[in-house]
Amino acid sequence: MKLASSRDRAPGRPVSRQVLADHVYEELLAWLMDGRLEPGAAVSIDGTARELDVSPTPVREALARLEHTGMVRRVALKGYRVAPVFTREDFAELMEARLAIEPVNARLACSRMTPEGLADLRGAVKDLETAPRGPSFAEFRDYLEADERFHKLIAEQSGNQFMLSAYNALGGQVQRFRLFGGVGITDAEQAIAEHQAVFEALASGDPEQAAAAMEDHVQKVRARAIADAPAD
Repeated sequence: MKLASSRDRAPGRPVSRQVLADHVYEELLAWLMDGRLEPGAAVSIDGTARELDVSPTPVREALARLEHTGMVRRVALKGYRVAPVFTREDFAELMEARLAIEPVNARLACSRMTPEGLADLRGAVKDLETAPRGPSFAEFRDYLEADERFHKLIAEQSGNQFMLSAYNALGGQVQRFRLFGGVGITDAEQAIAEHQAVFEALASGDPEQAAAAMEDHVQKVRARAIADAPAD
């Protein structure tokens, strides 16, 4: 993805700051996923801004968002560096947090689910089924987006602002997809079946079944992530 430079933009139609920040975020995420930015590498704000033909401001905003995911880290007086790939212990801790939050979100969402919410969840599962799963981030970007959208929709349908905040504060979910760079999504069939089971449990109207389906899904993702991750 090449950002439109100031020379390419139509006169009188400036690109908004938020649009630029979103584009820079997506570009940097692709570099991280595809290994162009390797663990430990410094990320120059000014250098990245020059390469993408933007000001430093959207680069700073994009890096702040990426820091929340754990993909980059800000080092005092040294700027940003690419974070190491999550270890098995990192994934174990992340999944412990997800197990504390997401089954509860599913239980609450089941009791408060709207027809529109169910339709949106069904759409996310369908998008997972049809999304490409190839080795480059450009090929599995839509799969990642559908996966994240499914879980976020459930958190939103919980109807509890604090549970939604807790889910949003997790970060780190994208780290699993970092392992797929160069190989593609290796567990798509299992993950799609698990998402479908969660959807069906939510559609059934049984909160305990919904919580159990979500717990089963996160437990299985935990096992796969730990198996795939580098040793501590």
